[in-house]
Amino acid sequence: MEAVQVIEPSSTEKKIQKLTTEPKWVQAILIAIVVLFIGLFLIIPLIAIFTEAFAKGADVYFAAIVEPDALAAIRLTMIVLAISLPINIVFGVAAAWAISKFRFKGKNILLALIDLPFAVSPVIAGLVFILLFSSHGLLGPLLESYDLQIVFALPGIVLATLFVTMPFIAKELIPVMQAQGSEEEEAARTLGASGWYMFRHVTLPNIKWGLVYGAILCSARTIGEFGAVSVVSGHIRGMTNTLPLHIEILYNEYQFSAAFAAASLMSLIAVATIIIQHILHWKKGADLGRE
Repeated sequence: MEAVQVIEPSSTEKKIQKLTTEPKWVQAILIAIVVLFIGLFLIIPLIAIFTEAFAKGADVYFAAIVEPDALAAIRLTMIVLAISLPINIVFGVAAAWAISKFRFKGKNILLALIDLPFAVSPVIAGLVFILLFSSHGLLGPLLESYDLQIVFALPGIVLATLFVTMPFIAKELIPVMQAQGSEEEEAARTLGASGWYMFRHVTLPNIKWGLVYGAILCSARTIGEFGAVSVVSGHIRGMTNTLPLHIEILYNEYQFSAAFAAASLMSLIAVATIIIQHILHWKKGADLGRE
């Protein structure tokens, strides 16, 4: 068996490493600050939510979860997610493809428009939809003539959610596609592959992890959206209340145990999102290692 030769770093490399590495006490302080911040603003609030949720016992907790208005809120939240997520996936892939693969005038404007929901308050977005689609809005008379209701109904909630969640998948895919380049697609086209075949067998495998990450973030944002949905929903119990709105109503009515029980569901969704992200990150690393 041949001996493995260990190459020691040179004195110059040791000096560079020493200069670019923070002292131990600085590292300890920074780590302590991060741990303290996470404990105060993440761990302790999560513990408080579940403590309050079970303060009156498990029977009260589960009764609050299976109460008809709570089930209606959960069902509506899932319906909004089921509608908005596929639309966001199609938009995100199309926007990322256009921005990363094509050269055209107005690309920077398109990028700015994609970033717009990050800058605009969700409440303002909700008010815009009220001005457009309410009975006294710009399009209100036209909608009434066709007996269509947008605000204070499911379509308005979906539109408000789409506005808020629109950037997540696109922003995740754009840097991935830009780093990937277009050489593989060009080679596939040269070999006679159709556009759909090229997308399924060349582009999609290269962007799948970015697409999954974006979809997870988009789903979490959809479930937790409050501001825009609150404006356009009308707060109709059992009909237009999503889970965040249901929690607000319970809290305002001093039903704290029920409010925290519903809040614990959203907390579990957030924790599950983090776990799924880490699992996918590990799986992505494993796939890259095999390659």
